[in-house]
Amino acid sequence: MVLVAALPLAAQTKLDGLWDAVVVVGPAEIPFRFEISGQGPDLKGFFFEGEKRIGSTSGKDGDGKLQFDFEFLNSTLTATLSGETLEGSYRSHRKNGREYPFHALRHSPSRASNESKSPQIAGDWEMKLTGEDKSTAKDPRTALSWKLYLHQSGSEVSGSILRVDGDTGTLTGGWQGDSLVLSHFAGERPVLLEAKLQPDGTLDILLNKQNQYLAARAGDARAKGIPAPPDPSQFTSVKEPAEPFHFRFPDISGKLFSDTDAQFKNKVVILAIGGTWCPNCRDEAPFLVDLYNRYHTQGLEIVGVNFEAAGDLAEDKPRIQSFVEEFSVPYPILYAGAIPDVKEKLPQISNFGAYPTTIYLGRDGRVASIHAGFASGATGEAHVALRREVDALVQRLLSGD
Repeated sequence: MVLVAALPLAAQTKLDGLWDAVVVVGPAEIPFRFEISGQGPDLKGFFFEGEKRIGSTSGKDGDGKLQFDFEFLNSTLTATLSGETLEGSYRSHRKNGREYPFHALRHSPSRASNESKSPQIAGDWEMKLTGEDKSTAKDPRTALSWKLYLHQSGSEVSGSILRVDGDTGTLTGGWQGDSLVLSHFAGERPVLLEAKLQPDGTLDILLNKQNQYLAARAGDARAKGIPAPPDPSQFTSVKEPAEPFHFRFPDISGKLFSDTDAQFKNKVVILAIGGTWCPNCRDEAPFLVDLYNRYHTQGLEIVGVNFEAAGDLAEDKPRIQSFVEEFSVPYPILYAGAIPDVKEKLPQISNFGAYPTTIYLGRDGRVASIHAGFASGATGEAHVALRREVDALVQRLLSGD
């Protein structure tokens, strides 16, 4: 990703610090925090995932332009400086990637609402779409119920929405009068959540100025007509559970890997179906690396099975190399094709509908469990529960139970 701004050399130091930035997604302006530091060869830009800073891989200024490159996001943000405002656009370079208008003002601390009057909405919620899906890209997952996790300190609120494929990242914001406004953008997953608390205790939610949702506390959701969100451990299955699960794909160097290889014989194998374009797959990667490092010597193997945006090895190879380097991936990442190819390339799978989808194979090569999506640390207790669940599963499979 690159940020570019026409800027006199003498004004460079004025760019240091936090900026209140916005990307425009359809009818919605998505606010987010951006930081600029250094100058010359030390110039860096930062997105924020919660409090985690996501730094640029390179930065430069020249010919009146300021540039930040985030190689692992494969994106570009361009802007010009006019007074105290940055104006430009954010563009994803992947196949079918989108471009969003961008602008930013120097950060100004917001005035907090009266904390004593802020409604208390911390806790676990469930939400469903009400009315038609008005988003540009129609997604069948929009029709499913989602989980919403909220944390509150005074008028400040944070949280995350968890769909069957994964979460939105950390939403941040708070109460502005009688409206709850939360947002997220860290180079991907732009979300604007606006909500009002209703007299019956439900939340009337508008996402990205388009889709309307009804949310209720988890214990009241059924009574409010919100169906149970899908169980990620039951969402996807295999057609013949008694049969070994087969895979055969090359890595980016052309070396073939197959379930019949000696290195997988009598091993517990995790197949991580994902892609470098998938933010929830990026969330899952450190988790899988940690599992591999802790359990590999006991008989665990992990194989990444990637379906990439371009579907062309020459174009996708640098993205996979960058992914492996970023997360220090110690296990093979295989190149399986393009995003829509899962049903053709892995025909044993039934009801595939989420990136990532993680398949756990016992020592006999048969599927012991399949988990759709990934709940990152942004979901709080849901992430902790997932880690405990997977740890217990891997230990059970390694013991042969």
